[in-house]
Amino acid sequence: MIILDDDVVLVERVGDGSITHGQRLPNEVAAVLSAAAVDIHDVDLLAVACGPGSFTGLRIGIATVQGLAMALGRRVVPVSALEALARAGINPHNPIATWMDAQRGEVFAALYGPDGKDQLIPPVSAAPDVVLKGWSSDVDLKTLTFVGDGAVHHVAAIRRDAGESAIVLPPPALAGLVGQIAAEDPARAVLPHAIVPIYVRKSDAELARARRAVTP
Repeated sequence: MIILDDDVVLVERVGDGSITHGQRLPNEVAAVLSAAAVDIHDVDLLAVACGPGSFTGLRIGIATVQGLAMALGRRVVPVSALEALARAGINPHNPIATWMDAQRGEVFAALYGPDGKDQLIPPVSAAPDVVLKGWSSDVDLKTLTFVGDGAVHHVAAIRRDAGESAIVLPPPALAGLVGQIAAEDPARAVLPHAIVPIYVRKSDAELARARRAVTP
């Protein structure tokens, strides 16, 4: 969670991942406002990472920001977590492979240009081997900069296919990057009810329904 004054970071806090969003978000909002000596009514723009990620976590996070935005009469800039992650890999030449750990042996993955803005390959949810094979027909894997917890977790697969010298960067705290993207382009802001979560893959309930539909 972060508070910015234009592009200057006033306060940035990383939440306690051992506590659910529902339990910690209200107190974390109050804590960062207090630390920045900012009144909630002085916040003129909100931003939220809208996915991909945990279904429950996304719903709670987005609902919290929507509630604040509606109460304050503010707009919200929804930002893809993969787009924010790409900002950590900006470089002069290499396309940026953003990989988030999606559990179940899969990653949420997308490919961006070296500037971290142009999306070259849209998000997918798949096993690392499947992602690498799919991308290899469009890009030279050896030229990529990989970033994210999914890249760190599956570094062996990356180095096998992209070479031992493949660049693999650890994930940064995303709140600051989400805030910077919003501050740079406030015209992306939408009304709170217009925020659409980025899920990439189907929920467990949807998958279960699909399995039941094909089971004789």
